[in-house]
Amino acid sequence: MSLVIGLDTGGTYTDAALLDVDRGIVLATGKALTTRDDLSVGLGGAIAKVLAAYDGVPADIRMVSLSTTLATNAVVEGVGGRVGLFLIGFDEMALERADLARALGKDPVHFITGGHRPDGGIQAPLDIAALEAAAQHLKSEVSAFAVAGHFATRNPLHETEARDMLRNITRLPVTCSHELSSSLGGPRRALTAVLNARLINLLERLIAATQSIMDAAGLACPLMVVKGDGSLLQADFARSRPVETVLSGPAASLSGAAFLAGAKTALIADIGGTTTDIAFLHNGTPRLKQDGAFVGGWQTMVEAAEIRTCGLGGDSEVTPILRGRTGGLTLGPRRASPLSLLAMRWPQIKTHLAGQLDLAVPMATDARFVFPIMPDGVPKWLTRSEIRLAEKAIAAGPSPVAELAATQLALGAVDRLISRGLLGLSSFTPTDAAHVIGAFNEFDSEAAMLGAKLMARQRNGAGVAIAASPITLAEMTLGELHRRSILALMDAALAHEGGGEAAISNNPILAQSFPAAPENSNPPMQPLVSVKVSLNSDLVALGASAATHYPPIAAAMGVQLSVPDHADVAGAVGAAAGSVRQRVMISITQPVESKFRVHLPDGPLDKSSLDDALVAARIAAKQLAEARAQTAGATKIDLHLNEDIKLVPLSSNKDLFIEALIYATAEGRAA
Repeated sequence: MSLVIGLDTGGTYTDAALLDVDRGIVLATGKALTTRDDLSVGLGGAIAKVLAAYDGVPADIRMVSLSTTLATNAVVEGVGGRVGLFLIGFDEMALERADLARALGKDPVHFITGGHRPDGGIQAPLDIAALEAAAQHLKSEVSAFAVAGHFATRNPLHETEARDMLRNITRLPVTCSHELSSSLGGPRRALTAVLNARLINLLERLIAATQSIMDAAGLACPLMVVKGDGSLLQADFARSRPVETVLSGPAASLSGAAFLAGAKTALIADIGGTTTDIAFLHNGTPRLKQDGAFVGGWQTMVEAAEIRTCGLGGDSEVTPILRGRTGGLTLGPRRASPLSLLAMRWPQIKTHLAGQLDLAVPMATDARFVFPIMPDGVPKWLTRSEIRLAEKAIAAGPSPVAELAATQLALGAVDRLISRGLLGLSSFTPTDAAHVIGAFNEFDSEAAMLGAKLMARQRNGAGVAIAASPITLAEMTLGELHRRSILALMDAALAHEGGGEAAISNNPILAQSFPAAPENSNPPMQPLVSVKVSLNSDLVALGASAATHYPPIAAAMGVQLSVPDHADVAGAVGAAAGSVRQRVMISITQPVESKFRVHLPDGPLDKSSLDDALVAARIAAKQLAEARAQTAGATKIDLHLNEDIKLVPLSSNKDLFIEALIYATAEGRAA
């Protein structure tokens, strides 16, 4: 018997599943609320439930495997630490590519002279003095650094020199772009490095919390973390590469879907609190997205399963539309803790909600609360006004937004602290709406109803309430969730078939196939043209709220729906069923006649013939893949090589060499 505990930490729930991997059966499951201010509480609750249901002893457990949507959620919501970016050998135009400027926001960036040419030769010497001065200036203002060098995948020397200097001066985490991807495309590698640096503290907290709970429970086995392609990493290795866990939760859910539903070919939808993750299984496995995961509007360079993630879930923030004459509401992409859930932990918020309802005039901040998530205290890199607000929030605990921030300036600071993951937001959500109509009753229905009343009386530009009653408001909320879920599913299906991004959502005629819920004041006119679009695939729905939301979604789409047993813990099941896999790519170029350059992680190696270069690249790729797999925690490793040699025929007996790409994949059982 080979027993593995799978864990899946989401924004709302932390799930656990105990699997007998050899027999392929689920022995026990457990679920606890994720406690964002102290992740160990939710993790401990979930683990305790599966161990309580198991007759044996903790020493029987061979491994604990952790998947998480926290990194995915953070990218979608724009949450994370403040990062300092160093671009070596790039000019300012690089910020306009790959949405790098938008990803950085107000985080600092420094342009440093240096970098390499396409052949791996030095473009310019690295400006050590400028790098040191910038490091001294930034060390108290950021939580981590990202470094991206010009053609660093062809020669990483300047990135590694910068990394070593930054670590010595600041003692802060540093992410190098070449460590995350061996592909060309400097700005997109820089974007991926920024996201990684932003997530380091988040994953460090999660791993530390998990390890402490394992120690307390007597689990002396290895801890693994699920990557975005569904394979596993040893926890210590994952600490420095958190961006590889983007889509970890969705990838684990795909593995769980194949395990639980026996699904070979199906559309998989996993609805969580913050996101809905959509993918296709073909012959039981997802397709890998070789050019990088697309998450929350960012095209990363993280190799992952082809999963589409949208900011739409049971805990999506509901925002009333107050401008214009039609009113209505929008959902997400930001997550909010449901009012019904917040009231379970802090019942006093119902007194605040009732007090807001007694006011004659509705306020935009009604039914909106914040609570501190700063277990290590207030970060020093915040501005003075943000520090004052953060200290006030810690002292006050869960508070109405209006009490914490009385001015527009203060409201802006609250939003910034939420985006940094230092404050949690609670407001009306689809989970609350489900409580209002009686479709779900897990939490505090009274708080949900009070929130619905406050939301319904918000007024549009014509001075009319956006909903006639709290029931109408709840139905509008769920109707919008279902409509947008359908559009996301159809967009994903068409993108999978090569139809481009948002092919349904951005086409008004096609989007009419799935009309919006009627608005309270102005029912829509019947369109002159109607087009019907359908899905030729079964639908498998996963997630804690799948059984609540997906039957009406499947009915509207006219597709067969499966919500398998243990669908609410599919991510935990998939985490337990994973294996270790590492993939390495080594490229060969020809800078001049009769010189073939092998681009290795520690610098380029020149050979006089293509055959010699190929031999060197194959050996290096296999050694590197095997070493990384061992570091990631694999045993009994299998190695596979694939080659892509690009030649252009010039004549019947002569070819022009363009480049060669050598791929080595090492896969093995987790130790």
